[in-house]
Amino acid sequence: MLVTGGSGYLATHLISRLLRDGQEVRTTVRSTSRSGDVRAAVRRGGADDLGLEIVEADLLADDGWLAAVDGCPEIHHVASPIPVVQPDDPDELIVPAREGTLRVLRAAQAAGARRVVLTSSFAAVGYTPKAGAEFTEEDWTDPDTPGLAPYPRSKAIAERAAWDLMRDAATELVVVNPTGIFGPTLTTDLRSSTQLIKMMLDGTMQVAPRARFGVVDVRDVADLHIRAMAEPDAAGNRFLAVANGSTTSFLEIAQLLHRNLGANTPTEEAPGPDLPRPVIHNDRARKLLNWSPRPPETTILETARSLQALGLLPAPR
Repeated sequence: MLVTGGSGYLATHLISRLLRDGQEVRTTVRSTSRSGDVRAAVRRGGADDLGLEIVEADLLADDGWLAAVDGCPEIHHVASPIPVVQPDDPDELIVPAREGTLRVLRAAQAAGARRVVLTSSFAAVGYTPKAGAEFTEEDWTDPDTPGLAPYPRSKAIAERAAWDLMRDAATELVVVNPTGIFGPTLTTDLRSSTQLIKMMLDGTMQVAPRARFGVVDVRDVADLHIRAMAEPDAAGNRFLAVANGSTTSFLEIAQLLHRNLGANTPTEEAPGPDLPRPVIHNDRARKLLNWSPRPPETTILETARSLQALGLLPAPR
């Protein structure tokens, strides 16, 4: 079993779960100097890291990928950058997202892998305006949507390229499209969502960004990856990963943290026009894969508590 991007937020949870389930796991990192951090994160996830092999492979270079996939019939490709700030040059995200994905998929094909489960994003599904703002796996973000930020453009381009490459391939492709991923972190190297929660709680964020989005727990995305790998009928499908219920906003997250933790979180939202609340359906994952995500309130509060447990925040009152 191969998991790419082993030092990442989602990857550390996925690796921990696979190891706890008795699987042997190989994972890639850009530099093996990160090996100690990866093993520490996996142990925080309650797993024994003796069954973990760490190898070096960079999404922007061919070196190491054939060796990484060798002997791995099942590949979870989760490595992809998620910026807190959008870059001025869209190619900073588009090129690694597209070329890195294709590099892993070509290696998987060359190795005769049975299946690849790819982490894409809701950004590849629902970032082109749609009447009613109601989305299923049949929807696609148009990369040419006026004003589209580099990140959703990169995800749409990379996922389209993946499906194009794998059409009629012997290696099966399944894609997971998460909404905003939150939940406990096993790493101290904070990524976009956990960093935003930290900024709310430590006073760095004074005004909540104006946005409406779905939430899903990182542990539930890992679980969906595993289910998507195991279910024969998942081949060739996309799966939206979002918690049951309505979408939320950063201001509502701040209010939840204040009510439950007594935190001095933002009380105002950045000015701007009213935004539609997207309706995001997870029926395919629930019905075909028997997937049952956690409530978003639980996910948000456990995100905050994990930051405190790692010493990244003062203890909540």
